Amino acid sequence: MRVGLTPPWLIADLGHQRRVLSFAPHRPGFCRARHILIRQVRDADLPPDLDAARWLGDQMGSIGHAGGVGMMTSRAISHYRCASSGPVSCLATVGLGNAERVGHRRMIPRRGHGTINIALLIEEGLTEPAMIEALSIIAEARTTAILMAGIELSTGRATGTGTDCIALACDAGATCHAGLHTPLGEAIGAAVYDAVLAGALDWIAEHGAQTPAGAVPSPV
Repeated sequence: MRVGLTPPWLIADLGHQRRVLSFAPHRPGFCRARHILIRQVRDADLPPDLDAARWLGDQMGSIGHAGGVGMMTSRAISHYRCASSGPVSCLATVGLGNAERVGHRRMIPRRGHGTINIALLIEEGLTEPAMIEALSIIAEARTTAILMAGIELSTGRATGTGTDCIALACDAGATCHAGLHTPLGEAIGAAVYDAVLAGALDWIAEHGAQTPAGAVPSPV
């Protein structure tokens, strides 16, 4: 996976058209794409009455990437992190301005929102069920990394943000398992954990006391 930084865009080139599974704002679900894009946004870009998904699609179309999969973040995209393990490459942007504890929704102000965006490329052919399983491993590794970063909220230790997004890319193929007990599952977990933890620690180091309302970083 080749990563290009052209503010306000971070563009992951998957090398050729791949099968992509995501819950991204632009082209979610199963689709085919060569590029996964992350658009850096400001509060002013997204007023409350805006159709953000349509806006993102228009923005991507304006630069010739309407066929890509698109995500957004308020985190400065220059802070992106990459990690690899075996056939797996991970790109992550990590902002924690709206950190959450799973199962405990907080009502927080719109300003300063962050998000965790993950684009993962597997250089191995997977079945659709294996892609779904792999997506669950990505989410588990992301959560573990955020727990290890140690942001304490009034509701408990943060496990992610309210707007996290994951996009998984691979070729169609015969690999039908990607669980924790498989070499592929291990590689997915390692790459995601390393990239997300590095991004989380970078965010904490930059913001210091300006952690999310009601949150204080604590050692693990």
